[in-house]
Amino acid sequence: MTNLDEPHHHRRPPFGRVLCAMITPFTESGALDVDGAGRLAERLVAQGCDGLVLNGTTGESPTTSDAEKSALVRAVREAVGDRASVVAGVGTSDTRHTIELALQAEKAGADGVLVVTPYYSRPPQDAVEAHFREVADASGLPVVLYDIPGRTGTRIEPETIIRLAGHPRIVAVKDCSYDFLGTQKVLSRTDLAYYAGCDEHNLALYAVGAAGCISTVANVTPRHIRSVLDAFDAGDTAGAARRQQRATGLIEAMMSAGLPGTVTAKAVLGALNLPAGPVRPPLRPADRAATDRLLAEYERLTATG
Repeated sequence: MTNLDEPHHHRRPPFGRVLCAMITPFTESGALDVDGAGRLAERLVAQGCDGLVLNGTTGESPTTSDAEKSALVRAVREAVGDRASVVAGVGTSDTRHTIELALQAEKAGADGVLVVTPYYSRPPQDAVEAHFREVADASGLPVVLYDIPGRTGTRIEPETIIRLAGHPRIVAVKDCSYDFLGTQKVLSRTDLAYYAGCDEHNLALYAVGAAGCISTVANVTPRHIRSVLDAFDAGDTAGAARRQQRATGLIEAMMSAGLPGTVTAKAVLGALNLPAGPVRPPLRPADRAATDRLLAEYERLTATG
């Protein structure tokens, strides 16, 4: 356990500070693009990502097969070696299936697993807690809890997270709860490493003691996302705020303009001739107008550095 006298009260991040919620590249015909995934992963790490989260929402986990998930983890692990952490999304609405995916991720070389709250069945808190404990008991990998009630329909309540923090392998939380008080309550009472899961919260959560961020926007501007936290660590809090504010237009265009982050990230990456490819149905590609808006925001941000 780390103590709270470290700089800026930051716990030592188990997977690094700046993680990218990486898209899953597909070929034009819609198959998994293993080579493209390796190339994209190398680029992200070279441009400042400490870790990569694969097979999450942004990685189109609802529409990739178990075999594809495993192949993606292997390819990215091979591409980045030990230069970055690899966290594999394994959460499903079924505890047994989630455990199978966690064991598969461990075999494929992941450093940790991201486990989302079981969705659709809306389990009560005691069932949510039991689910996470069973998954954490099943493999040797550290677990990141993923709290995103807007997608799952079920909160991981702060009291539940505080109880789960006692499990030796539950080490972190990806926070998309939009409950800043609840998050600070958990931070003040546990040693869990919190990662902002919504890009508009990257700096705000970091400033109150989070470990870093798991960023969708980092797919396209990894250097800028990292520079916000670097400025804060250097004591330049005003500069960090300016850098976070400069990213607001792109964050809004990518995350809050009515299209999922997967769709917007792939639109920008595709326009930049980087590995991306199509999205899988039911998702549909961004249209020309949306893509133009995204590229305008991307260019505005990258032009100002």
